[in-house]
Amino acid sequence: MLAIGQRFPEFALTGVVTHEVTSAFQPFTEKSFPGKWLVVFFWPKDFTFVCPTEIAAFGRLERQFKERDAQVLGVSIDSEFVHLAWRNAKEELRDLPFPMLSDIKRQLSMRLGILDAEAGVAQRATFIVDPQGVIRFVYVTDLNVGRSPEEVLRVLDALQTDELCPCNWKQGEATIKVA
Repeated sequence: MLAIGQRFPEFALTGVVTHEVTSAFQPFTEKSFPGKWLVVFFWPKDFTFVCPTEIAAFGRLERQFKERDAQVLGVSIDSEFVHLAWRNAKEELRDLPFPMLSDIKRQLSMRLGILDAEAGVAQRATFIVDPQGVIRFVYVTDLNVGRSPEEVLRVLDALQTDELCPCNWKQGEATIKVA
């Protein structure tokens, strides 16, 4: 698995940006959001049970990520057509404010080292990537366990201070000053 300090891999994926079939699909690369932090999270498969709870939770926090100059990107190994069908079938996904990217060839998942060999799906992984394309945070949970988007936001806040942040630090609190 790629780790903190390594460059996030190049990618070219199709994303679903709306539930309207005529305007749903757009191409995205690692260069689509120059100068921004990226929060890239992967889920195993569409039309499952834990995944929509996480995706909707990231959607509810998207405005806060944007305020921090970060772009959220959701990714799974399903096709863009399956993403579109799922958005239309699941009310909480219908108006997601961020792209759902299709890694159907599993290339990005493999480059990141998060392709679950046994299940053939992306692991439930999250990466925070700084504006220079460097991975600054990696968070992976078991396929059966949802992650906390609030924790991802908290870590983004801490990374953006570029200072030492104690355990459970939250935006607005004092950072650690070394004499």
